[in-house]
Amino acid sequence: MSADHLSISRFRAEHARRGGAGQIVILPDAVHTAALAAEALGCEVGAIANSLLFDAAGSPVLILTSGAHRVDTQKTAAGVGVEKLQRARPEFVRQHTGQAIGGVSPIGHPAPVPTYVDSWLQRYDIVWAAAGHPAAVFSTTYDELIALTGASPIDVE
Repeated sequence: MSADHLSISRFRAEHARRGGAGQIVILPDAVHTAALAAEALGCEVGAIANSLLFDAAGSPVLILTSGAHRVDTQKTAAGVGVEKLQRARPEFVRQHTGQAIGGVSPIGHPAPVPTYVDSWLQRYDIVWAAAGHPAAVFSTTYDELIALTGASPIDVE
């Protein structure tokens, strides 16, 4: 995996355009869960911000949730003001983010996607999120993540 991969290069450009200050790290290909990413980065699993795209009756909703949490879709749907959130199919994810499941970054999508950040992430000084590819992550802070994405805080559990 190269740091010059097209999706990582696109992320890097968008991150810089938005004034992101974090470091981009390429992880070993075998790191495909929040727990494995946390182990590779030397952080708690809760500091991993999983980017989960949901389908809300055909409209995308991006939830950036702590790796320590599972999203309660009923509670979260009510919190974001939609009737129902369903896990998005891979084609829906690619259509709305331009990225593959497992590497969806919080920014750099073809069109704006309503985004919400798990408020649990504010417990960590450093948060790690996907950088456009399943093997790439970037460091950020809770406040910067909200500033980069325009997201609203939400409790997902």
